Amino acid sequence: MINLFIGLLVAVFALFLGPQMASAEPDLALGAKVFQAKCVGCHLNGRNTLVAAKNLSLAALHEYHVDTPELIQAQVRNGKGAMPAFAKILKPEEIEAVAAYVLDRAEHNWSRG
Repeated sequence: MINLFIGLLVAVFALFLGPQMASAEPDLALGAKVFQAKCVGCHLNGRNTLVAAKNLSLAALHEYHVDTPELIQAQVRNGKGAMPAFAKILKPEEIEAVAAYVLDRAEHNWSRG
């Protein structure tokens, strides 16, 4: 009887939490849209128009210790150097999405596809 109850409880949680857990994945399409609207002026194709070495290549992200979604999100939120803070401009889900997009593009050398 206990096993049946536990199984039923797990099924109910999966039914209600499943869609929320699935939506927890960052939205790369939203990230691309945000990047085009807010970042491309300085970071076209992952470059950096102000400080060439501090581009968005995977190597540079590693070198400057901004190589996880959380670290990229923090830099987008707070800004650094010439980069402005976007905490008051972008919604949290937009910051999460653009960070995921940057990391995804860096992992693909900023090539399309």
